[in-house]
Amino acid sequence: MEAQVEKVYVALGNELQDGFNTLAWTLRRWKSQPISIVILHVTYSISGKDYVYTPFGKLPASSVSDEKLKVLKRYEQKKMDNILSKYIAFCGKVKAEILKVEQNDESIHKLILDLISGLHITKLVIGFTFIKSSSWRTKTAISMLFYIHEHKTESCELFIIYGGKELFLRGENDQRIQEDGKGVMVAKKKDKVSFKFMLEKMFLENRHSLFGSPIKKDSANLQNLWENCVQEMEIYYQQLCSNLDVENCDQGNGTGTSQQPSPTEAIMLQINGNPNMSSAEKIEFLRKTISVTRGMIRMKKKEAKENADRHAKAERAICLCERRAQELDVQIKEEGDNRRELNKELDTEKEQLHVVVDEIEESRNKKKSLIELQYELSHRLHMSKMAKSQAEVQLENEVMKCTDMEREIEVIRRERDVFRRRIEFCRQQDATGTAEGLGELSCCLREYTDEEIKQATNEFSERFRLKSGSDLSSVYKGRINHVTVGIKVLNPANGLSQEDFQAKVKLISNIRHPHLLALMGYCFQPNCTVFEDMHNGSLQDILFFSHEKKNPARDLQWQDRIRIAAEVCSALCYLHMAQPKPIIHGHLSPSNVLLDHNLVAKVSGLGLNQSYDESHVGWDIRAFGILTLNLITGKNWVDEAMLMEKAGLVRVLDEKAGAWPLDLAEELVSLVLRCLSVNSGPNTDLRMVTIMEELCEIRKKADVLIASSGLNIEGIVHGEVTNEVPRVFLCPIFQEVMKDPHIAADGFSYEKEAIEEWLRLGHDTSPMTNLKLEHNIVIPNHTLRSLAQDWHYKRSILYP
Repeated sequence: MEAQVEKVYVALGNELQDGFNTLAWTLRRWKSQPISIVILHVTYSISGKDYVYTPFGKLPASSVSDEKLKVLKRYEQKKMDNILSKYIAFCGKVKAEILKVEQNDESIHKLILDLISGLHITKLVIGFTFIKSSSWRTKTAISMLFYIHEHKTESCELFIIYGGKELFLRGENDQRIQEDGKGVMVAKKKDKVSFKFMLEKMFLENRHSLFGSPIKKDSANLQNLWENCVQEMEIYYQQLCSNLDVENCDQGNGTGTSQQPSPTEAIMLQINGNPNMSSAEKIEFLRKTISVTRGMIRMKKKEAKENADRHAKAERAICLCERRAQELDVQIKEEGDNRRELNKELDTEKEQLHVVVDEIEESRNKKKSLIELQYELSHRLHMSKMAKSQAEVQLENEVMKCTDMEREIEVIRRERDVFRRRIEFCRQQDATGTAEGLGELSCCLREYTDEEIKQATNEFSERFRLKSGSDLSSVYKGRINHVTVGIKVLNPANGLSQEDFQAKVKLISNIRHPHLLALMGYCFQPNCTVFEDMHNGSLQDILFFSHEKKNPARDLQWQDRIRIAAEVCSALCYLHMAQPKPIIHGHLSPSNVLLDHNLVAKVSGLGLNQSYDESHVGWDIRAFGILTLNLITGKNWVDEAMLMEKAGLVRVLDEKAGAWPLDLAEELVSLVLRCLSVNSGPNTDLRMVTIMEELCEIRKKADVLIASSGLNIEGIVHGEVTNEVPRVFLCPIFQEVMKDPHIAADGFSYEKEAIEEWLRLGHDTSPMTNLKLEHNIVIPNHTLRSLAQDWHYKRSILYP
């Protein structure tokens, strides 16, 4: 539990160093306790009888004009605010605040007592200069401190600080003693004793001898004389004290160890110090002293009169000076007004002159521009005439070329018709059976000889082997006709007959999709198939083994991973919607997802042992869920993902993919968990078509995020051009840079020739999503075409 912070009130004067010493003592006194400091500052209202400090010295406030008095008040206020700000800064980390109290007619010591009772002050630290600044006399300040000490509430602790040390107040008989922290007396004050009492005390010792003598008459005379002298000395003593007390009381330091004796005490000490002096001599001594005192009083009165005369003369001089100063202020103000008016007129004339100069310069520039424009228009007109003449000549040549081309086209059409009739005749004459199957197969694929296969794989060298398949097959990498290909060789122990191999190859050749690995050819001896080469290898190599090669460029960004998942899902949808029965891949994994030169995903592993049982659809859905989870986390999950919740999977996102949008990541994880919950049997609630629709929505959101965040299309928008072809320029069907891109109903851009051929063959589904197209209308994508042309132009400059 935190200790309660206690308020300590500190009363400071306008002497900066003494204020620092008082604050330093306060901080040391309560350094082990949590406190807050409230600095008390008393502001005084200046009345007509008060004095103010001016450049001419200390003058009555009534002799200064109200305007000058306000200026002096502002100056003093600014000076005091500066001192208070330094006090606040001196407190450092201890909380400090200012409490300003205005003193009117009430005395300072009574004001302090009112504050103690009104604010319930329990700890009050008073700097000695705070009290002294309110009084011109040191004794008065000490009396005020004793008054506060005696009349304060019992709950208030009072600390008096002078020079950074604490002073203690105590009463002793008829004296009030002020001591410092070491017990050394700093000041003392006695109660007032009449001069008559001191004289009686002085003569007490001799009274018995004086009035007990046998000479009664002389004693009576001496008694009367004594009474008269005492009465007269009492009157002059009062006058002496009233004139000299101000000078004698302030001569002390306030910090000494003793107090200077008063004039009365000095006289009595001198009389008592001489025991041999008789009463008559003492009376004579007192008479001389009174005479001297009268002379001093007359001299002081004369000096006071002279001071009053000088003061009156000074006041008259001040009045004259103020009157002259006011006249000069009026003249200075009038002169300032005249100068400001002249400056305004001068500035107006200068502005008008600048406007005229600017107009002249602008007219010159316009004239120069018109001359240049006239010359340029004349030159353009001449060039246009020349270009028109050349265009007319070229147009005539083109018309002639068009006429020749029409003749050639007509000839080619006739030859085409002849070839078509010949082909139709040959087809009717072809035999049925195996020869017919091989003839149809050779129309789409190429049959390679065993020599070509051996030469491509260097006699099936281990150096060219990529991996060993799980279906008793091996995969090699080779080159045929300067083209890099992948060759899958079946083991003879597979037990597949020649007829079954031909049927399987024919079936695979009919499966064409932009995201299924394309079959290029086959060979019967040995039984092998030839596929297109994928430049970037498998998804497994990039996700799980890219850190071994230390190639950051191979890391897939989060938007690429969403796209790859959508492309793989599109291929599976195509297989599951095959007629009359769906085709089940059966062993989908990151190793069977290959990436080409532009990171376009294509599903491989559609071997010769695929399933056609609809009850096995759940295999592919579950495998797709694990594959997508691998893309999200960058880890090779198997069954442990089933034990994790969505929040746990979101926390293990792959950092190499960049900053994942959390909403998209959560949607993907939810979709993955649904895929993993599917059993091996058919599921009416979740099919690949449903998964594809959700993935398309997620992909569209990702594209919107990329576009809104200002990401460029492979560096094209911002002018960065690389040697690699941006994926957005590739046709999903031809996998070549589009020359005439068109947008289909599914929102994807295709080469016009490719999408028209796709639609002409009777397809009513999207090549990318395998979903049904709403219409068969394609629209030119001029923006993408312009970007592609710009990329080609810049690429030709950078890579000639």
